Amino acid sequence: MSVSVISVTTSLSAREPNRVLRKFLRNKSAVIGAVLVVTFALLALLAPWISPFDPIKADFMAVRKAPSALHWLGTDELGRDILSRLFWGARTSLMAGCVSVIIAIVIGVPLGLIAGFWQGWLDNIISRVVEALLSCPFLVLAIALGAFLGPSLGNAMIAIGLSAMPIFARLTRAQVMSIRNEEYIEGARAIGLPDRWILWRYVLPNVLSPILVQATLAIASAIITEASLSFLGLGQQPPDASWGAMLNTARSFLEQSPWMSIFPGLAIFLTVQGFNLLGDGLRDALDPRSE
Repeated sequence: MSVSVISVTTSLSAREPNRVLRKFLRNKSAVIGAVLVVTFALLALLAPWISPFDPIKADFMAVRKAPSALHWLGTDELGRDILSRLFWGARTSLMAGCVSVIIAIVIGVPLGLIAGFWQGWLDNIISRVVEALLSCPFLVLAIALGAFLGPSLGNAMIAIGLSAMPIFARLTRAQVMSIRNEEYIEGARAIGLPDRWILWRYVLPNVLSPILVQATLAIASAIITEASLSFLGLGQQPPDASWGAMLNTARSFLEQSPWMSIFPGLAIFLTVQGFNLLGDGLRDALDPRSE
């Protein structure tokens, strides 16, 4: 009897990824989001090989040239090729988004696990700190931390990660509290398994799905925040390319050279929209109640 139950359970577990993939592929918006994310990720990875020009080399004979056969998206105020800078800016934005979210997860998820599983005074302290941080708007907190740490891409990623950390801590705590008294958790306690093993083996795997969805959506917010910090001079520093810094420069030439702002803005919009659509698709696909 036990062998048959194990076989059925194994079979269901093996079919679960296929079910999630089928639901995801049926969602056209999610597929479009995935295509956008993969496209920009490939552009970022291949930037050294597909960029037609050096992204930081000035050419004063081609200052603010309109899009042409030589410069497909035009040039900026120093004659640098905008297409090449967009490719390299994709590296900055995607790295900032992913690294910031990793920082938020590494700090926030363990805090949420501790607060939700053990509760008591630890939960009170962690919850009060998280609530205090959440009371401050995300972008305002990131700008404040970025200004405090100093202008650089690394400091911007730390500031964004710390600002996003409370969201993951609160989400993880809520998920842990919803399953901490389930029968399989009580059974693991009954057979004498240590709490750290229960957290790692039984609790964490059951809260990963909402964390994954939140991470995908948080990357979109982190990309916008990095662009905002770069726009304010707190992110990627010149002459390195950044979409936010490109917009900051382009604001002085909106009427004379609109292409300088159109293409970086469009890149930010498409990338953020891609991650949002991907996150929504993952949420629907991982939700067993949505069929």
